[in-house]
Amino acid sequence: MFTITKQFHFSASHQLCRLPADHPCARLHGHNYIVEVELGSAELDENNFVRDYHDLAVLKRYIDDTFDHRHLNDVLGHDTVTAEWLARHFFEWCRERLPETTAVRVSETPKTWAQYRP
Repeated sequence: MFTITKQFHFSASHQLCRLPADHPCARLHGHNYIVEVELGSAELDENNFVRDYHDLAVLKRYIDDTFDHRHLNDVLGHDTVTAEWLARHFFEWCRERLPETTAVRVSETPKTWAQYRP
């Protein structure tokens, strides 16, 4: 299996409204997110690519236009938007447009990552 990955960055706020009021993540706060998409294929195309990295520009536009400097709870219409939830959201969005998508990872901090891989 050949795989490629590419990272995308955005800044946004969110609030985990289901947590107890004294939990720090229950308060409005923000992160500098990193989204890493992985694409895989058993075979390479005629250019010896899994997929041309240029084709992932569609994800950059989606992230920039929809998520960057926004409040994620409002954007996604959910009261608890976690990194795990975002990883699945981005996976499903990518899989519809880039069928070679095999996994998506989302980081909220330099030391934490959540991954969705069906």
